[in-house]
Amino acid sequence: MKVTVDQSFWEIFPQAQISVLSVTGIDNRIDKAKLGYLQELLSQASQKAQAFLTEDNFAHNEVIKEWREAFSQFKTKKGARSSIEALLKRVSQGREFHPINPLVDLYNSISLTYGLPCGGEDAACIQGDLHLGKALGGESFRPLGEDEDLPALPEEIIYYDEVGAICRNFNWREAQRTMLTEETTSAVLIIEAINDVQKVRELEAIVALQELIQDYFGVKGTVSHLTKEVPTANF
Repeated sequence: MKVTVDQSFWEIFPQAQISVLSVTGIDNRIDKAKLGYLQELLSQASQKAQAFLTEDNFAHNEVIKEWREAFSQFKTKKGARSSIEALLKRVSQGREFHPINPLVDLYNSISLTYGLPCGGEDAACIQGDLHLGKALGGESFRPLGEDEDLPALPEEIIYYDEVGAICRNFNWREAQRTMLTEETTSAVLIIEAINDVQKVRELEAIVALQELIQDYFGVKGTVSHLTKEVPTANF
């Protein structure tokens, strides 16, 4: 598989960096014996996420401001917010996180710990190459929890393949088609940064995620960092 960040994306976010971790040969089935470990990992990460919530007004926190500003730079569905805002909102409300499946739990723990959007897709469900760029409009997309197609809007930032959109509004919501499940044996995991301060955390975060996956699954993934100068990676 080739992962490419299109020129249309760099025109909006020239300072961004997209870190990609590819893993294969994993068993993502839920092991009841390890649920306690995953729960503790999420609980600790939730506590660490408090470091990004220093302002009484939720919208005034730096991470929230940065991503809301980023989302204002392109066409979005009304009310769309970044995935890290959704996680930090739950933290601010005192809501607990519970295990979903190992890969999702591991990347959510990293997202909370480092205050960055993290996501993942089942590599076997991606058709052709994976791209990040502007939508033409009309790309097929059925998000998690929905029963009907909600196609992408023109000029929206999306992850997409030959079939349609995989994640809409940058990192807002992902498609059922490529979601990580217990049957997933290979995955593409992505951490996003849009400025130099975030990029410092991102470099630490992708290494931490790689180590968590190696410890949990016994598999060492392959990491690439996509930038305006190096927009493509092969896995």
